[in-house]
Amino acid sequence: MFCQSVTELTIVTRGRGFHEVTNEIARLVRASGVTTGLCTLHLRHTSASLLIQENADPDVRVDLENFFARLVPDGDPHFIHTAEGEDDMSAHIRTALTTVNLSIPVADGALTLGTWQGIYLWEHRTHSHCRKLVVHVLGE
Repeated sequence: MFCQSVTELTIVTRGRGFHEVTNEIARLVRASGVTTGLCTLHLRHTSASLLIQENADPDVRVDLENFFARLVPDGDPHFIHTAEGEDDMSAHIRTALTTVNLSIPVADGALTLGTWQGIYLWEHRTHSHCRKLVVHVLGE
């Protein structure tokens, strides 16, 4: 039997950094009734992104943040788009280098994530924001 569920989550971030959403997404997949299918995530923003990354060692996320800080520094004098501050354009570039969409297979009613994989909303702005994440679960 075909099932589908579409839900929009609001995630309040604490500013720049990683915010794990694995448990919320897994709960929505279970509630959808889908046993075999696909979970598609879409973040409705251009200054934050989605990422599947290691959830065991927090040093991985620290290293990623430090790398991106060197790669795309806030306040780069080459940026002309600074309407919302020094972190404005750097946040957009960070999002362009990552993604706002993820698709994760569902099997036996659960996300098919690896042992050390977690789903993260990666906030690229330095201040707190309310982010909208659409979760679409589709299958049988």
